[in-house]
Amino acid sequence: MGRIETTFEQLKRNGEVALVPFITAGDPDLATTEAIIRTLVEAGADLIELGFPFSDPMADGPVIQAASERALAAGATLAGVLEVVARVRLHTAIPIVLMGYFNPVFRYGVERFGRDAVASGVDGVLLVDLPPEEAAEVTAGWKPQGLSLITLLAPTTPPARLARLAADAEGYLYYVSMTGVTGAQAVEPAAIEAEVRHLRSLSPVPVAVGFGISTPADAAAVARFADAVVVGSALVKVIAAHAGSAALLPQVGEFVRRLKGGITGRVG
Repeated sequence: MGRIETTFEQLKRNGEVALVPFITAGDPDLATTEAIIRTLVEAGADLIELGFPFSDPMADGPVIQAASERALAAGATLAGVLEVVARVRLHTAIPIVLMGYFNPVFRYGVERFGRDAVASGVDGVLLVDLPPEEAAEVTAGWKPQGLSLITLLAPTTPPARLARLAADAEGYLYYVSMTGVTGAQAVEPAAIEAEVRHLRSLSPVPVAVGFGISTPADAAAVARFADAVVVGSALVKVIAAHAGSAALLPQVGEFVRRLKGGITGRVG
């Protein structure tokens, strides 16, 4: 059993829902990313989605687009992101999922990437623009090495396709709470609750919900019916606002602790 499965099993035994923060690796630089990951772990994150920057992040809104641009300008590369994960693995066993687009993986070399990702300690990969129906041929060598390919589903996914993809899911399913790009609007929990509960009944793996979750109240509302809550743009905004200052890590830690408190019902 891998780190993703072990973490969700432990949370389930404890009656808890996972908090999954997303950050862009290399924003503001890779050394700071390593420190931010350490802070996320200390603040109560259960799993981390680590975005690797790309010049054309079509599914992302202005906040994460700008973070990718800053990271690329600072010299972040996919190889550098894997090195960060390897260093992080020296002090934490938290599951780490790389999230991004297929082009950088293709340029790196699909087989080489899978091998190096596993060696560095990556647990899963979410490729936003790789259709699941076409993924098996690309990632055939990943699963035997223990690298899960995380599937994205949305409210617009037809029922038959949703059921088929859910049945084949690895690691966890990422349910996009709305149409559009990241950070564009606030989540409406009541509008997606029935669909998420239905998806959980179909899926052999946990279901995480992301997009539009930015406050402890949002996190609490989604945690009533999901296995995990993903927060991205709101956290990336905190990083952007305090980058380069001594307040960065304390502000990140406080933000994540409050989100975790929303999920557990212990908001301070």
